[in-house]
Amino acid sequence: MTTITRFDQPVTPGSIDHPRPDRLEQGNPRRETWTLYESADGLMSSGIWACEVGRWRIAFPASKEEYFFVLEGHVRLHDTQGGYVDVPAGQGAVIPAGFEGAFEVIGPVRKHFVVVDRAA
Repeated sequence: MTTITRFDQPVTPGSIDHPRPDRLEQGNPRRETWTLYESADGLMSSGIWACEVGRWRIAFPASKEEYFFVLEGHVRLHDTQGGYVDVPAGQGAVIPAGFEGAFEVIGPVRKHFVVVDRAA
């Protein structure tokens, strides 16, 4: 049987982590992830993610991409050519497969995310 998964704010703590030290560019933000859904084949996961202010380098594999929607706060994605895209509360964006750059949290953020990883 298939069921619909709602993205209600969980009442239990999420998984806590920090960016890897070798990727940090600013701060050492605490990140909290609630994975609310994972497909049976492992290709997709989705949930809620929250993070403190900070910046770190990211490198998406050619098989992985993410759609996210910012509920609260402000995110800035920097590319390796010096450009950036702001994604404030109320907007969504896609991080394409193979993207390299930096993920910056300008204001404490909470977002919905959907990650597709074809290598899974």
